[in-house]
Amino acid sequence: MTSGISRRARVLAAAVGTGVLVPLVATATPASAAAPAVTCTSAKAGLAAKLKKDITAALATRKGTVAVGLYDRSTNTTCTLRANSAYDSASIVKVTVLATLLWDAKKTNRYLTDRETTLAKAMITKSDNAATSTLWKQLGMTKIKGFLSAAGMTQTKPGANGYWGLTQITVTDEQKLLKLLTAKNAVLSDNSRAYIIKLMGQVVSSQRWGTPYGVPSGVTVAVKNGWLQRSTNGWRVHSVGAFKGGGHDYVMTVLSHGNSTMNYGIATIQAVAKVIHRDLAAS
Repeated sequence: MTSGISRRARVLAAAVGTGVLVPLVATATPASAAAPAVTCTSAKAGLAAKLKKDITAALATRKGTVAVGLYDRSTNTTCTLRANSAYDSASIVKVTVLATLLWDAKKTNRYLTDRETTLAKAMITKSDNAATSTLWKQLGMTKIKGFLSAAGMTQTKPGANGYWGLTQITVTDEQKLLKLLTAKNAVLSDNSRAYIIKLMGQVVSSQRWGTPYGVPSGVTVAVKNGWLQRSTNGWRVHSVGAFKGGGHDYVMTVLSHGNSTMNYGIATIQAVAKVIHRDLAAS
């Protein structure tokens, strides 16, 4: 047996020396090395296949690493790509901060103070970082982790030392949060949900890019975007949105990093959003 292995080893060594083995190695690349595929399911005939095809095509020529989540209540449609991959949150986490603030206030049956509502509005509608840091510090890690636990957002890891923008997020958890904002649940009161959606609907025009791109007329839009450049993985550019109208009620998350510029990341997100809106509107 040993001599058989040795003989095989000598053959392989000789093959390496002649270069014969190189094409064999190339063809033996494991299937797991292939890029993950978009997966879709739907109660509506043909919709899942169309979405899978169109989202895949929208990303075919795009560089960077993109994660996608879609859920439409009306047709029970779900699409995912890299749903459990972690990304630096950038300003996307601001929705979680506001949800935590409201969740905590509900526990003590109190309204937000004037100061808190001013900070919350600036944080969501203008993506104000100072307001976010103030609320993050006020809440503290115990309350933030408490909300994440209540919301079932088990994959979200809050940024350490006040660096809320480095919170680790996934499509899975962002979709869980968006679902909480758009349907009755035991975690957030109806008033809290309406308040968050209202502020996401009042985001300043210069920050209304991303998931709302290509939305049909008559469909309401709630959005929050995030963008951050770091020395590794280039620009992180993210967008979450909730949309209702035209016979549909859906939430969408697109996370990305490895973008050469912020605008490149925006274009990638919008290529995905455009086909999703189009395919749902046609269904």
